[in-house]
Order: sequence, then structure tokens, then C-alpha cells
Amino acid sequence: VLLVESGGGLVQPGGSLRLSCVASGFTFSTYAMGWARQVPGKGLEWVSGIRSTTGVYYADSVKGRFTISRDNAKNTVYLQMNSLKPEDTAVYYCARPKSTAWPYSEYDYRGQGTQVTVSS
Repeated sequence: VLLVESGGGLVQPGGSLRLSCVASGFTFSTYAMGWARQVPGKGLEWVSGIRSTTGVYYADSVKGRFTISRDNAKNTVYLQMNSLKPEDTAVYYCARPKSTAWPYSEYDYRGQGTQVTVSS
């Protein structure tokens, strides 16, 4: 299993970024996927999840600003992040959750992460 994220970077407050995660090594369309983030010294925070069929989930901290989607033909999951705030600064990980019950708690596979920095 391999999960490869891209799309992070430096953005000003109020700006937008779109993260992508390409998956391989498993039947992507049959698994729920999620995005989590982590800042130094803190635990992993799941920010969004998407089921294999229908159903999307968001943490309260990003609800209304972030949108998760997937393209099963491309084995890719996306996270569109709008109205970014400095507190969104973190390393963002694409991950496959062990359980599909939201909020997710554990993952069985995770990508290498992509840094998102929101600063003026």
C-alpha cells in the first residue's frame, strides 16, 4: 500500500489550497479514506473522511471551509481547503482508517504528509 500526498505549501490567511492523495496497492474504491493533520507536540487530528460509497465527514474546526472528495477512477482523494486560518498550519496526512465510524481514530496506512503553512 502506498499513499502519496501533494499540494501543500505556504498560503496567506483567507487563501486556498487543494491537497491530493494518490493511492496504490489496494482496491481504493472499496475503502473509506480520510485526511488528518498534526502539529509538533500534539496528537493526530482527523479533519475529514469519506466513505467508499456515500458519506462525508468533517471536524467542527474545518466544517464549512474544507471539502473532501474522491475520484475512484484515478485512485485519488482530495481535500479542498478554503478560508484558511493560521491555526490550520500543520502536516496533513492522507490515511486509510481502520474503522469507518466517524470520527476516525486509528489508521492502518498513512502517507508521508505534506506541509501546509498559513501565514502572512
